[in-house]
Amino acid sequence: MNEEYICRCEEVTRKEIQEAIDDGATTLAGVKRRTRAGMGLCQGRTCQRLVTQMLSKVKEPAEIKPPTSRPPVRAIKIGEIAEEEDE
Repeated sequence: MNEEYICRCEEVTRKEIQEAIDDGATTLAGVKRRTRAGMGLCQGRTCQRLVTQMLSKVKEPAEIKPPTSRPPVRAIKIGEIAEEEDE
C-alpha cells in the first residue's frame, strides 16, 4: 500500500495526521506537536494547506488559526550577509 505524504520535509503521512486529529489535535499547532508536520525546511509552506483541509472536517475553517511564527534569533543587516559573500 502506498502512503500519501502530506509533509514531505518531515515525511509525515496522511494517516499520521489523521491519527493526531482523532487523538484530539484541533489546531495546526496541535498537529505539528504530535507529528512534526510543518517543522521541515519549508516550515509548512507545502503542507499547511493540506493539514488545514483535514482539520476543517472536525472544526470550522474560520476557527483554524495559522501557527505562530518566530523571528530569527538575532536580527542582522543585509549588508553583513553581502560582505560575507564577497570574501
